[in-house]
Amino acid sequence: MEKLNLKDVSNYVEINIGTFHSKRIQSLDNLKLSQVLKRKNPYLFKAKYVQTSEQIIRGIVDAHISSNEETIFGDWLEGLAIFINSKVFNGKKSGITGIDLEFDTDGIRFIITIKSGPNWGNSSQVKKMKADFITAKKALRTSNSKLNIVAINGCCYGKDNRPDKGEYFKYCGQKFWEFISGDQNLYTEIIEPLGNNAKEKNDDFIKSYSQMINKFTKEFSNEFCNDNGEIDWKKLVQFNSSSTE
Repeated sequence: MEKLNLKDVSNYVEINIGTFHSKRIQSLDNLKLSQVLKRKNPYLFKAKYVQTSEQIIRGIVDAHISSNEETIFGDWLEGLAIFINSKVFNGKKSGITGIDLEFDTDGIRFIITIKSGPNWGNSSQVKKMKADFITAKKALRTSNSKLNIVAINGCCYGKDNRPDKGEYFKYCGQKFWEFISGDQNLYTEIIEPLGNNAKEKNDDFIKSYSQMINKFTKEFSNEFCNDNGEIDWKKLVQFNSSSTE
C-alpha cells in the first residue's frame, strides 16, 4: 500500500474534469425535440396548468439534464476512483463484465462495482449485480481455486449503515473513498479540486442550454401552437400517443 498524494488527485481532476463538462454540452447538442416529446407525459403538463411553450420545453430539457448529468458524472467519478486506487493499491479497471475495479490487499482480491449513489437500482438491477459477482468469482477462480474474493458495491456518495449484505458489502460515501484509498478524509478532500474552473466551464454549458431552450421553444410553438398562441393539446397528445404516428 502506498500513501495517497493529494497532488496527484488534484492533477487528475484538473486534466480530466473537462471531459465531464464537454459531455454535458454534447448531450444537449444531440438532443432532438421529437424524441423527448415522445418520452414525456403530455397529460401531466396539462394537469399542471402549463400554459406556454417555454414552460414545456424547460420542463423536458431540465428533466433530461438532471437524469443525464447523474450518469455522466457517475462515470467520471468511477474513473477517479480507479485512478486513486491504482496509486494506493495498484488496482486496475476490471475486464470482467459488471465489475469496474479489482485490487489485492491482505491476501484478498476485491472486486468492485461502482455506482454514483446508494439508491442506484431496483430489485432486478441489484439481482443482476449479485449474478455478476458470482460469475466474476467463478472466472477468477478458474486460475486459482483458493483465491479469497470479496465483492463490494461502492457508492461515491451517501450512507448505508448496514454494509454487510450477505453476498457482498456495500460501502457508501466516506467508507467507500476510505476503502479504496486508505484515507478517511479523502471524501471531503476531493471536493475542492472539482470546483477548479467550474464557473468558466459552466458558462459554456449555460450558453448551449439557452440556445437549446430558444431553438426548441420556437420549434414547439411552430408545431403545436394555434395561430392565437394557445397550445394545441390534442395535436400534442396525438403526436405523443397516436398509434398512427
